Amino acid sequence: MSKPFVFKQFTVQHDRCAMKIGTDGVLLGAWAPVSPHTSSILDIGAGTGIIALQLAQRSHAPLIDAIEIDEAAYEQCVENFEDSPWGDRLFCYHAGLDEFVAEIDDRYDLIVSNPPFYTEDYPCEHPEREKARFEASLPFGDLLEGVSRLLTETGVFATILPKKEEVEFIRMASEVNLFPKRICRVRGTAASEEKRGLLEFSFKETTPEISSLTIETERHNYTEAYKNLVKDFYLKM
Repeated sequence: MSKPFVFKQFTVQHDRCAMKIGTDGVLLGAWAPVSPHTSSILDIGAGTGIIALQLAQRSHAPLIDAIEIDEAAYEQCVENFEDSPWGDRLFCYHAGLDEFVAEIDDRYDLIVSNPPFYTEDYPCEHPEREKARFEASLPFGDLLEGVSRLLTETGVFATILPKKEEVEFIRMASEVNLFPKRICRVRGTAASEEKRGLLEFSFKETTPEISSLTIETERHNYTEAYKNLVKDFYLKM
């Protein structure tokens, strides 16, 4: 059984979620933009609820919604929300994105998603996890279409993707009038290649601000930039 993941201000149970707590989710939850004007947030494909919980810690947004299609993950997400200091602001819907878009009239200032990307060449070390990734995988086109309908006119959408998916994702986003505002490319160490991209989109076409982030100088020895990004969450930072 997976032990609970204890952060500085909240604890996340993830024993019933196929997708466990990972660096990607925590990175996105720390990097996504919040401001005093962020009053509504949506997390698409919430899993354990980690990203929504981070955004609850980082913001004063009175409305933080999440949607999760997998029943076990949904139930665990609800429990994690209820056990947190921000249970009154967090709400999880047991729904797919398509039905959520059809039923909800709300628009959100910030939408985040750590999408369960699935590609054929993804290593299949854990069959259950791969099954969850495949079954819950949300085609990028469907995700972007949903985001374009749920985002406020001045809102932003933040996501994390495999680096190799970045160009195609940006092209598809432009088809629903979403354009990159910030791009941060992430690598494990200075010697390794960029594996992930953190991307922020809005309806305004601008020249995106490009940056990079290296996580470790060596095993378990973290860079100052990474520590500064996640220090409000990890106990050891």
